Amino acid sequence: MAEMDEELKCPVCGSLFRDPIILPCTHNVCLACARNIIVQTPEGESPPHCRASASSDYDYLDMDKMSMYSETDSGYGSYTPCLKSPNGVRVFPPALVHRHCSITCPQCHRSVSLDERGLRGFPRNRLLESIVTRYQQTRSASIKCQLCDRNPADATVMCEQCDVFYCLPCQQRCHPSRGPLAKHRLVPPSQASSADPQQKQPQLQQQQQAARKPATCTEHDLENHSMYCVSCRMPVCFQCLEEGKHGKHEVKALGAMWKQHKTQLSQALNGISDKAKDAKEFLVQLKNLLQQIQENGVEFEACLVAQCDALIDALNRQKAKLLTKVTKEREYKLKVVRDQITHCTLKLRQTTGLMEYCLEVIKENDPSGFLQISDALIKRVQMSQEQWVKGALEPKVGPEFDLSLNSEPLLQSIQQLDFVQGKYPFTVPPAPVLQLEECCTRNNSATLAWKIPAFSQSDGFILELDDGNGGQYREVYVGKETLCTVDGLHFNSSYNARVKAYNSAGVGPYSKTVILKTSDVAWFTFDPSSAHRDIVLSNENQTVTCNSYDDRVILGTAAFSKGVHYWELTIDRYDNHPDPAFGVARINVTKDMMLGKDDKAWAMYVDNNRSWFMHNNSHTNRAEGGISKGAKVGILLDFNKHTLTFFINKQQHGPVAFENLEGVFIPALSLNRNVQVTLHTGLEVPKNI
Repeated sequence: MAEMDEELKCPVCGSLFRDPIILPCTHNVCLACARNIIVQTPEGESPPHCRASASSDYDYLDMDKMSMYSETDSGYGSYTPCLKSPNGVRVFPPALVHRHCSITCPQCHRSVSLDERGLRGFPRNRLLESIVTRYQQTRSASIKCQLCDRNPADATVMCEQCDVFYCLPCQQRCHPSRGPLAKHRLVPPSQASSADPQQKQPQLQQQQQAARKPATCTEHDLENHSMYCVSCRMPVCFQCLEEGKHGKHEVKALGAMWKQHKTQLSQALNGISDKAKDAKEFLVQLKNLLQQIQENGVEFEACLVAQCDALIDALNRQKAKLLTKVTKEREYKLKVVRDQITHCTLKLRQTTGLMEYCLEVIKENDPSGFLQISDALIKRVQMSQEQWVKGALEPKVGPEFDLSLNSEPLLQSIQQLDFVQGKYPFTVPPAPVLQLEECCTRNNSATLAWKIPAFSQSDGFILELDDGNGGQYREVYVGKETLCTVDGLHFNSSYNARVKAYNSAGVGPYSKTVILKTSDVAWFTFDPSSAHRDIVLSNENQTVTCNSYDDRVILGTAAFSKGVHYWELTIDRYDNHPDPAFGVARINVTKDMMLGKDDKAWAMYVDNNRSWFMHNNSHTNRAEGGISKGAKVGILLDFNKHTLTFFINKQQHGPVAFENLEGVFIPALSLNRNVQVTLHTGLEVPKNI
């Protein structure tokens, strides 16, 4: 009911309607409020008592006359809001109301002149009165707490044993959940049988009775409405039709028009109901959008922080590298200077010693002794002097470092760092992130999942796998999906997978490489999609028979191209000594004759006594030993030796080398209606073969 509040409030006083009247523009206003918003029209002069009673607060009435005069000609008027009314509608004193007046609708601002009947000329909206009365009754029916001392609060529960209504504080204080009262049954007030408030009941009954009285005609107070004027679109009475202005108008029965308009209103409500439903869904969408914006904002902030932190980490790593270079350069210079100091100190010490020795020699007064050593001493001094060549007393390195860091381009790039706008980015997408928890293998299939970092744009992805032996990568998928399953891989093999994204700017870097290992042994069933129409499958496609007496071929769901593989078949039914055949075949093998009759299959067919190997309708290697009900037939496919080996009840037949046993092969079987077999897979290769 809260949504209907605004529909039931007067636009002038802001309170629920009291004695509402309908204006010609179909809007409603309280009768008392209508008296307050009547304005004087310029066609009449105000009576003396009106002028005398008007105080200075209403001096602006004369100033509005010219504006009202120009606007009432077109049937529309305006007024200036003021603080005299709760809704900003100008309120005039009752003394100004007289026959030369008009009233302006406070909602659409359309004005209408009053006739000699004044406000009595407007019909009373009894339907709105009734709705307001029901609304007030519903609103006043709230049950109050019976234990509150002052200003009782609304009751939240009612104890059926105590027969008392409690608000939440009183319930916690006077009716604890533990103790002797714990077993009492507390119910909402709306479910209580005694919830029948008696407050204002006589007054509400009187209001309801008054609302149910038939509406009287505005032209003839003593007449009730009995017909509906189609031309004027209003209810009229019998006297209006006899002597009033509606005598020549088209009229219809009031009840018939009531039903017709109810139907029209219901149809209109259906349309607006659909719009309201769409609006509710739109609100849900907007609320979801709020949550998504909030989540994306948090994710975007985290991504931005991560990107900036990555840049900072890269800058710190580069700083460490540059500091290492500076350290090496400094250590080199220091070593050169230290070595030069050591060398120069040694030479200086030698030279100083020689000088002191020469000075002592010069002091000697023995000519023969002096001349005896002077030549050699002179040569030594000359040689020592020659050691101090030009540049010997100059430093080999300078104090300056011959390194210059050009940080201006990086600084400009940092200052230009901003978000990319538009659908297509100006840079290639970053490396996708592989979702390792969703990447898996099953048999010889691999499923990979990845995602692109948040707020980066990509037009598609390229998935690459190697050959399972560490060889070159090859493209296995190109598209927009972020999930891909690759079939037809080798069993018991490890594949390296990687993915990269691309957009209009180019191809981005590869993701990290993930290693996917296929199954060691094969799990598979019979394939109904490739079977002959006479084949009958059951037991989740693991048991097979045939509707025809002729041999029909059925293939498995696995395909082999390398490695060693083994599977078995149990003979569930064997009647009239048929010749089922077991082996492998290519995908395009002939399906309506015995396996091995064409060049697309390699098989062994067996009866109750003997068996033969067969390929391209050539029979070889006949062996004793047949099958019966309950027998087990094992097939061993060895791509390493290019051989097929069969086992009948663990008795080995073969191995037999087949020609052209290279490529992709599928487990196969041919049988007729006299045979039923069940497939067993996921088996280890027999030992001691």
